[in-house]
Amino acid sequence: MSSAQEPSGPAPPERDAPPPGPAGGGRDRGHATHRPWSARRLPAALVAAAIAAAAVAALVDVVSVRVGGRAAGWRRHLADELATRPVDDVWMLTGSAVAVCVGVWLIVLALGPGLRRLLPLRSPADRPPPRLRASLDRGGAATVLRDAAMRVPGVSKAHIRVHRHRAKARADVRFRDPQQVKADLAAALNEERDRLALSRPLRIVVRVR
Repeated sequence: MSSAQEPSGPAPPERDAPPPGPAGGGRDRGHATHRPWSARRLPAALVAAAIAAAAVAALVDVVSVRVGGRAAGWRRHLADELATRPVDDVWMLTGSAVAVCVGVWLIVLALGPGLRRLLPLRSPADRPPPRLRASLDRGGAATVLRDAAMRVPGVSKAHIRVHRHRAKARADVRFRDPQQVKADLAAALNEERDRLALSRPLRIVVRVR
């Protein structure tokens, strides 16, 4: 009579099983990541549409003049103003300053990744390249921190505002010593912030009333 043979050793681990945590109860910091680059489709489309409209208007006016027509009023006025106004005129200086500021602003936007409402998370250190990249919306981070603030005894109302480098917390205290509630609230928010595993931890600013 045959009998089923029992396995001689433990079953192999699954491929997608989460890795064990670090020894000693420490927290795995992982790899620092950056914000993902924005596709910028809408801003690029708007800038391209504005440039195309201006180019078409100038081209139509030039063609009209070449075939014997008269130049448009806006082009004659612009040419007269540029020919008669001195370089040190206040409107010339103002227009130049505005153009420089807009140009610098566009260059800064072009060199940055965009998506400023996203907070990058740390990538797991054990993942082989390409590593996992994830981000958390500021609104989601504010909601998580607010839930942690509401669990602090004495806090009846909390408002959290998350910026790029810090989080501002305002809380109403109904009972207990306000300073003690403030200390407990700061500790709870710092602990919850660490659980978010942000690539650049936020600086917590707490105010109670």
